[in-house]
Amino acid sequence: MQKHFPQRSGISRRAVLAASLAAGAATVFTAAGATAAGAVPLTGSGDLSGDWFATSPRSVRPKFRWWWPDGLVDPAEIAREIDQIADAGFGGAEIAAVHHSIKDKSVLDTAHHGWGSTPWRDGVEAALRQAARRGLTIDLTLGPSWPVAVPGVTPDDEAAAQELAYGRVSVAAGATYRGPVPEPVREAASGTTRRILLAVQAARVAPANATRKETGLDLASVQDLTTTVRDGALTWTAPAEGDWVLISYWQRGTAQQPESGPHSSPAAYVVDHFSSAGTSAVTGFWERTVLTGTARRLLKAAGGAFFEDSIELETDSLVWTSALPKAFEQRTGRPLLPYLPALVLNKSNQVFAFEAQITRQIRHDFWETVSHLFNTHHITALRDWAHSLGMELRSQPYGLQTDAIASAAILDIPEGESLGFKNLDDYRSLAGGRDMAGHTVLSCESGAYNGSAYSTTWDRFLRTMGGAYAAGVNQTVVHGFSYATAPGVSWPGFAAFSPYNGAAGYGESWGPRQPTWRHVEDIAGYLGRVHQVLQTGTPRADIAVFRQTGYVATGIGASWFTATGVPLGWTHQFLSGPLLDLPSARVSGGRLAPDGPAYKALFVEGDFFYGSTPTLALADARKLLKLAEAGLPMVLLGAFDQALTPGVPGQGETDRLRDVLAGLLALPNVRAITDKAAVGDALAALGVTPDARYATASTLLNLHRVSGDTDFYYLCNGKHAETVKPPVATIDHDVTLRRTRRDATVPYLLDPWTGEATRIGRYTEDDDGVTVRVTLRPGQATVVALGRPGLFGDRNGNRPHAVDSDADRVLFTDRGLALRASAPGTYTTRLSPGRTVTTTVPSVPDPVTPDRWQLDVEDWHPGADPTGTDVVRRTLTLDTLLPWSQIPELADSAGIGRYRTTVSLPADWTSAHGAYLELGVVSDTFRVTVNGTRLAPADRLHPVVDLGGHLRRGNNLIEVEVATPLINRLRGTQPAVFGAVARQAYGLTGPVRLVPYVQARVG
Repeated sequence: MQKHFPQRSGISRRAVLAASLAAGAATVFTAAGATAAGAVPLTGSGDLSGDWFATSPRSVRPKFRWWWPDGLVDPAEIAREIDQIADAGFGGAEIAAVHHSIKDKSVLDTAHHGWGSTPWRDGVEAALRQAARRGLTIDLTLGPSWPVAVPGVTPDDEAAAQELAYGRVSVAAGATYRGPVPEPVREAASGTTRRILLAVQAARVAPANATRKETGLDLASVQDLTTTVRDGALTWTAPAEGDWVLISYWQRGTAQQPESGPHSSPAAYVVDHFSSAGTSAVTGFWERTVLTGTARRLLKAAGGAFFEDSIELETDSLVWTSALPKAFEQRTGRPLLPYLPALVLNKSNQVFAFEAQITRQIRHDFWETVSHLFNTHHITALRDWAHSLGMELRSQPYGLQTDAIASAAILDIPEGESLGFKNLDDYRSLAGGRDMAGHTVLSCESGAYNGSAYSTTWDRFLRTMGGAYAAGVNQTVVHGFSYATAPGVSWPGFAAFSPYNGAAGYGESWGPRQPTWRHVEDIAGYLGRVHQVLQTGTPRADIAVFRQTGYVATGIGASWFTATGVPLGWTHQFLSGPLLDLPSARVSGGRLAPDGPAYKALFVEGDFFYGSTPTLALADARKLLKLAEAGLPMVLLGAFDQALTPGVPGQGETDRLRDVLAGLLALPNVRAITDKAAVGDALAALGVTPDARYATASTLLNLHRVSGDTDFYYLCNGKHAETVKPPVATIDHDVTLRRTRRDATVPYLLDPWTGEATRIGRYTEDDDGVTVRVTLRPGQATVVALGRPGLFGDRNGNRPHAVDSDADRVLFTDRGLALRASAPGTYTTRLSPGRTVTTTVPSVPDPVTPDRWQLDVEDWHPGADPTGTDVVRRTLTLDTLLPWSQIPELADSAGIGRYRTTVSLPADWTSAHGAYLELGVVSDTFRVTVNGTRLAPADRLHPVVDLGGHLRRGNNLIEVEVATPLINRLRGTQPAVFGAVARQAYGLTGPVRLVPYVQARVG
């Protein structure tokens, strides 16, 4: 999780975004053999029974990030919390040692209750044991907090995280330097006592190569003075021409500890993420200390995945590992040391630069090597170890300047995050790796919002996740669920991130401490059904966007597609070079990876991370040529006839690259363009069109999956990034959806809230697909399936459907086609065989606005202990619906309110009548009961409920139960922490209307 804590990171997000930095993309890897947990493959539409969608299995239900105060946990309480998670309809939890809220760490007693201790292990075993009983899975973080660290590693160990620090001394032309080797410009971290002098160099200053922050140097002038060092000192005379600089390079440990430690005794230190020694320290600790015989048996019963958070290595210098020089030379054929001046960092900033092009290429080669080491010795090694235990590896493989797209293909379950990811293309990058490798799950750490502890609403959560699902996410790890208590905490109990720096912290602590927990089963059901669909069958995406540099979590998208293509219905994912070595990277029928994403075209543009320079590695260019020769359409944006290699070219390599690209550009299925506005026309000229088509630009996002002869389209009214303005508005327009099989002619609407799958009554079809009307409010999502008659228990066979009607709605019922109208009149409906019929609705009751409500409130207050809650009951009569914050008796209240009103309906009310209950504004969660019958969960983002056959003539009792977050109460009970948060407007605000309709048969 990237929480933007103050760091000393030498490879921060800022560094990734800096266009001047080079990075490595390619790595050698193999795809994991295990199938990701939770996959729901279907062999054909025959599996789509009536309850397939309604009842999602535990394996696809959302999980919680479960925060523990290290090992200060009680196994009995652990078992209770597993029951709470299971009873609420969730599928599992990830155990994480996180306690940023506790300033005095001594109260946690790491000597006896630290991470990895016997009490911690007992807690883990209790969790696994109870999870096995309840059918849940438990994931385990590889170390306390993040990055990965284990006790027993010291800063000076080979297995500890390393850095390369530099020192410098200026030497004038012809002058002689006599003295000690220059000391590092940054002191070693506390706890680091050992260092190795890697090299000492001299280089001539070249002002022409300087940048605003970097000292320019002449690469040809670099001299290695390492062998002249004696007893830590050297003597060197500068040549008579130009000014010079002496540079020393020191390898040492970073002494980084996981966030908010200490967590253990002895203290845990972050391991080297680029060496087998670092990985062996992690696996060795688990094998020796944690994995008892009992633990191993329990993992087989309830274990899911080992988890690693985002890779946030903190150093003022350059990340390093001892194997880097050798690995660099093996990969590039040239030594690393002469290039070191262009690589060293000082607080994330580059220090020296050679000529601009060679500097970019050097940095690319270096980070490509780092990427290879990371993906080989860390990701792949940990994955293989996890498999040996019957577990999988789930990881957020970003935070470094490495090819995270390639990492996503290696992992069983790659994961992104709603906090650190700034737009949907970050998810699409990980999805490309997942899908090309043939895996199923892309996970998301979901719902972490800065300063929103105890004020997070589920509607905000759902708006965030709606777009993420459209970008490929299909597993949600909710951030989070805190263990009940810890020493010194206040009501409502221990919270991992609140208080944080004295104020409200990150994310939320869900659980029974929250009033909205009363309704959370509805949320879990909704998310589980979305996951069920999005883990079914195989993915489809229109376009593969080739990335020369596979960074993720950068916020950098794709030309034309991100801004223009997506609003027209196009879908895309990102690939990097190593993915083209996978077995799936073949072409059949003009599709890349025909058994998976089945991309219709490949799009290549200049590298956004290097000023959009047209670059391609020679090996990658040859792969592209082979794919194009096999019939894959391609569009290249930029001057690729003059392309450069991303790394330092070998003798004649640039000419060979351009020869390959000349052959590529000469193919009839390849288009070269220089203006991004021409991308759409180029695709059209190649005969490439999207699976989903909108008549006009829209904020509708879509994702397509295919299972047997059924197409699933997830549709969400969202946006590229939450910060994009203006806000999303309601959409109401036609959408044409391509069907994979010509006989998949029937559209079904799948409601993730109720679990109902119903045949759509009004649509049109042509040779390409099916056109349906889509109306969605901001953030709202739905699913449309295209298949044969009879899916999901449908009994309407080949009955005609409506292609047009002026009624409010046309729908299929058990008795055939019907329409609904909220006003009297004669309605015309045109049926699919071409026949037009009319239906007369003589009268419809007028809408009703309730004028009085009784509000019964369970007002939550701190109890006698930090985990106890006292409930004060209040009853009010309301003539006007207002948020609680504007009702004097409830201004600082939080809890559950039950709104009751009576609506009288006329004597001629019959079974043909129904009504929609429009709730207007309601916050946060709610349920509706009519005449004593609790209705199915309603869409949180579209609070309109169909009361259907639950109404009767005469008086009808309507009850709306609303649950709020806790913030308004906490503002008063803990003003030092929460007092700065504005009082929130919760409750049923309305306006509330009951809008009757008449339902009548058509034809």
